[in-house]
Amino acid sequence: MSEAEAFPAPRPVAPVRRGPGWTWLALPAALLVTAPLAAVLVTAVRPAGAVWHHILTTTLSEMLANSALLALLVGLMVASAGALTAWLVTACRFPGRGLLEVALLLPMAMPAYVCGYAYTWLLDVAGPVQAALRDVTGLRWGQYWFPEIRSLPGAALMLGMVLYPYAYLLCRAAFQQQSVALIEASRTLGHSLPRCFLRLALPLARPAIVGGVALALMETLADFGTVQHFAVRTFTTGIYEAWFGLGDRGAASQLAACLMGLVALLLLLEQLSRGGRRFHPTTGRQPPLHPVPLHGWKAALAALACALPVCLGFLVPAGTLFALMLQVGDPLETERFLPFARNSLVLAGLAAAAAVLIAAFLAWAARLDPRPALRAANRLAGLGYAIPGSVIAVGTLVPLGLFDNALDGWMRARFGISTGLLLSGGLAALVFAYLVRFLAIALSAIESGLARLRPSLFAAARVLGARPAAAIRRVELPLARGSLLTAFLLVFVDTMKELPATLIVRPFDFDTLAVRVHSLAADERLAEASTAALLIVLAGLLPVLALTRAMRRG
Repeated sequence: MSEAEAFPAPRPVAPVRRGPGWTWLALPAALLVTAPLAAVLVTAVRPAGAVWHHILTTTLSEMLANSALLALLVGLMVASAGALTAWLVTACRFPGRGLLEVALLLPMAMPAYVCGYAYTWLLDVAGPVQAALRDVTGLRWGQYWFPEIRSLPGAALMLGMVLYPYAYLLCRAAFQQQSVALIEASRTLGHSLPRCFLRLALPLARPAIVGGVALALMETLADFGTVQHFAVRTFTTGIYEAWFGLGDRGAASQLAACLMGLVALLLLLEQLSRGGRRFHPTTGRQPPLHPVPLHGWKAALAALACALPVCLGFLVPAGTLFALMLQVGDPLETERFLPFARNSLVLAGLAAAAAVLIAAFLAWAARLDPRPALRAANRLAGLGYAIPGSVIAVGTLVPLGLFDNALDGWMRARFGISTGLLLSGGLAALVFAYLVRFLAIALSAIESGLARLRPSLFAAARVLGARPAAAIRRVELPLARGSLLTAFLLVFVDTMKELPATLIVRPFDFDTLAVRVHSLAADERLAEASTAALLIVLAGLLPVLALTRAMRRG
């Protein structure tokens, strides 16, 4: 027997162009997640009623103008604060740089409405700041000028202070990956460091800036607690008023459809404006960027510019909440207060686990099967992040209510038994609303983690005889544990902070920490809301610590 017969050459493995059959289950999974959005759109195409005509002729222009102005102000603050601080900690070396590089992420743990409650207590007419001003000057209220905190600029300031880390994270990564040769050539030609930032680094980081601003604007347009507390009429408050105040589902759905159209138009304009320009370096050989040491007043100014967002966005509101908790705190006894925390933890854990499971399934299905239909399904499943929680809550109750009514009617006709509200009246509806709202976060985190895995590892496992599911379980899943944990933490904390969906869909007599904070703040009992608000902030520190650890490793 010849050597060729004894040791036959291995058969070449053809590239897999079609994934295993189970990957097509991603399509019905994505359609199920988008059912609430479809329900809103179907309801919106119905003939307009008297309520919609009333909104159209009275408050629609105000809601549109306020939403646009709020988005503009927040976008400017997020872009400027995020890009400037990211450039300073990346390209400069000054005292406290290492600490500030991590501390700039802390405002991510502070919900905007909690920050607004803290600043309202501080800066309102009866707050300590204006009281001290009257004691020092001897003036009475109305005899001096003081900026009104409960206003549209005040709401924009609250949102901008806690949302700028979106742009900071993306810009910092973009600045670290930029061509060091271009920056050094610019410095050699006599350009100062600020000029390099404005003329070279900033234009090259445009995709990162726009990406961070887009995330911040989605959060801004979806915000409910801040704008309601600051008495700013936006699309989100208009949807809530149309549904619960005026009792018109069609008008609320039509406002929601308008808001979804605005978000889609915003993202489309960004894609068209970018055109075919490229922003990545042309070579993979990049020497490390050496920060420029700053001294004297320049170092102090850089440290102040990085410390100011941290102080305003986290230290001041967190310190205020802590002082109020020690002085007043929640009036409920411990055994009556703990159920709020338990409900929040249970809901957040269930929603995060469900989001990670479904997002992992969708991400690996698209990874194994490169056909456009599955990738389009993933993008479709992530649309909920751009929709306010109140809209998703309304869309969730519609299909689940239809299912409950149909099941109840069938059981009555067949067996004479009433099943009641099995889904729309329990925790299942609330967890499903959270899943629709935050699936995009988990999907983005998992997809970014899978993109860093070399396809050759999966191919090697397949060559050795492992089926696709076994190759994922034994090779890629252990390597993606960090991304799965990050996705779980992000969804967990966002669920803890979610307010409008919880208010609308929660079962009767089932309150969470966010609901407790909102109910006390609505009664102007801001000091008593400090305990629940501080617990939400402490939970928000979990993903910040995870991001900090990832930055240190990087």
